[in-house]
Amino acid sequence: MRAEEAYHWLTGTDASFETHVLASILALAIADAGARGGTIGEAAGYEGLPEELAVRFPHAAPLLAAAPALVRGDDEACVLDLLRRGASHGSALERLLAGMIARRAQCPNHLWQDLGLRHRGELSELMTVHFAKLARRNTSDMKWKKFFFRMICRDASYSLCTAPSCGECCDFDHCFGTEEGESFLAHLRCRVETP
Repeated sequence: MRAEEAYHWLTGTDASFETHVLASILALAIADAGARGGTIGEAAGYEGLPEELAVRFPHAAPLLAAAPALVRGDDEACVLDLLRRGASHGSALERLLAGMIARRAQCPNHLWQDLGLRHRGELSELMTVHFAKLARRNTSDMKWKKFFFRMICRDASYSLCTAPSCGECCDFDHCFGTEEGESFLAHLRCRVETP
């Protein structure tokens, strides 16, 4: 199933922001699992069938349920811990999102793209609503993946970079520059529609 088809199948008529976010992540995970093998849960970052997914997407439960125990690398485990500590309420939805974001943060693109979101603003909204404690610390609007690893490095008491401050760093644009690009779901749609 193509990612865009999966997104529309998952969301149906539910227009809530959280359903959009979850469906976006799941749609890319469905496409990734189909293209690379493995399960949707492995690609999305969850185990079993979380109740939040079963309730929001009951029609998709059989497809989403085959998620074995995850093996998380050190970087992913650190991002997961950071997100869980920065969650707004510690709800089941936030725990699920933390696992999914941590898994997708291991992909090589802008995080909003690897989550299937339409633009960076949606990721910032997601962080502000569900990970407010962490979002408040991103006072300079650093790119989210860079910000996560900067926080992890600070917690581990070592420096991520050698510059004395961000303003003096030659890589400033890599951390704070614009995050342009096309949504992966939109990109996949265009690739399929082009003859």
